[in-house]
Amino acid sequence: MKFDRSEVGSPSGTQENVSLSYDEPSVLDTAHVGDIVGAFGTVKVDETRSSRSKGWRRLFTLLAIMGPGLVVMVGDNDAGGVATYAQAGQDYGSHLLWTLLLLIPVLYVNQEMVVRLGAVTGVGHARLIFNRFGKFWGAFSVIDLFILNALTIVTEFIGVDQAFRYFGLPPYVGIPVAAVLLFLFASGGSFRRWERWMYLLIAFNLAVIPMAIFVHPNYVSLVKYTVIPSFPGGINASLLLLIIAIVGTTVAPWQLFFQQSNVIDKRITPKWIPYERIDTAVGVVLTEIGAAALLVVPAYALVHTHALGNFTSALGTAISLRAHAGSVIGDLFALVLLDASLIGASAVTLSTTYALGDVFNIRHSLHWSPRRAPAFYIFYAVLLVVSAVIVLIPNSPLGLITTGVQALAGILLPSATVFLVLLSNDKVVLGPWVNSVARNVVSGVIVWILILLSLALTAATVFPNLTGVQLVDGLGLGAVVGALGGVGLVIRGRARRQDVPEDLRAAQKDKAALAKLRETWRMPKLDKLPRAEMSMARKLGLGTLRVYLVLAFVMVIVKVVELASGH
Repeated sequence: MKFDRSEVGSPSGTQENVSLSYDEPSVLDTAHVGDIVGAFGTVKVDETRSSRSKGWRRLFTLLAIMGPGLVVMVGDNDAGGVATYAQAGQDYGSHLLWTLLLLIPVLYVNQEMVVRLGAVTGVGHARLIFNRFGKFWGAFSVIDLFILNALTIVTEFIGVDQAFRYFGLPPYVGIPVAAVLLFLFASGGSFRRWERWMYLLIAFNLAVIPMAIFVHPNYVSLVKYTVIPSFPGGINASLLLLIIAIVGTTVAPWQLFFQQSNVIDKRITPKWIPYERIDTAVGVVLTEIGAAALLVVPAYALVHTHALGNFTSALGTAISLRAHAGSVIGDLFALVLLDASLIGASAVTLSTTYALGDVFNIRHSLHWSPRRAPAFYIFYAVLLVVSAVIVLIPNSPLGLITTGVQALAGILLPSATVFLVLLSNDKVVLGPWVNSVARNVVSGVIVWILILLSLALTAATVFPNLTGVQLVDGLGLGAVVGALGGVGLVIRGRARRQDVPEDLRAAQKDKAALAKLRETWRMPKLDKLPRAEMSMARKLGLGTLRVYLVLAFVMVIVKVVELASGH
């Protein structure tokens, strides 16, 4: 694919170091080719890792490349996240901190796979699923994403609404202003400017850390409940719903689509993957520290008050914090809620418009101005406007939407993760970057745990008389089944690894040769790729998962409605 000078790397009219003969077989949008232009620096397209091998140059390179991992991770602590973590702390104290520790490897493993997919393929997650698995599965994937993302964006504006209400400001003023600001952040035709706005919001989000210190937590108890799982009141449907909501708000499907596309939009190529891995790891650590702080603040600030165990909403938590811990804590919590809502709204809306751009093959880059990519920004604006209007409608079931979205994200995550793992093992797509056996074992464990949690919630909803012991026994049985199945898959995977191209097999035996091959290997042009193998076993497995997730989806909605109505 040869790109014209007027198109490549300069959608906003800037001159960038891009060769006319630059060949990028897999890239769909010409704005995705060129220099890495980050918030804190630029990496030229023809630079190599060896030319930036000195310590200080490595640091500047990292600062220039950082962004996609940090934004997707901190954006994870959005309005729904603030509400979910606050509920966990206000209703169960610090007993559920252990869930956050367990989610650290889940976050990193999932997002590291999309880093490789983005840098190596140059194609977004939605387009890869369509291309490798066909329109049927691609449509399911994108429809899931669109419905869940649309509801998630509504929850971000609910967060904006609640923050403004806390300060006594009318929502019909605050919400339109927030929507306009979000559009202006993204529509300047400059990736760097958008990323700098995100960094500014992320910096303020760190206010949750001093908040947690100000409430004087018991650090011994924090360590205890972080490393030792606890189920206050025993395992039941309500507690499982909250745990799945924590999973859903911490590891959401939109994150997979967003980071892969944002890595591509930032023009990160395989030679810079090690830096993007660091970016992702830093983001994971920061988001889990922030999540823990959001849980700890109400857990300790509201202890021995009537508010403990009576969570209503993030707004209710902020008001309770002001009443019992002082206006500084209450005000900071409300401001963090507003800040988190803006970060989340920007990231989730971009995740959706990136995916739509992939599916419909339209320009989909922050490097383009609205004049050069009108459809991309129209999608973006429509999502913001519709979500804002829903929140402004009197008597909208806002609490129901906020509670349900996080749980639904946890329910749908196994499906998204299954496609992610399949793509990460596709040698045609990733070549020398395919998953190792160890990565497959870890990702397989993650998928199975998510399925078991959703199975337990479905069982507790359909059969309300099930005891905690019976649910635990069921989870234990499921773990045994998963372990046996995992052993079989590992054995099968080792056998299939013999089916590797000779040049790649030779490179794998030489670490230096493999590293060199990885720096330059890119996925071939999409229309040259053979269709991925869809065996009967794979079709049956994916079909069964799909049917189950539809049923679980309905059951979660039923449970959320029951909780919202007080039953």
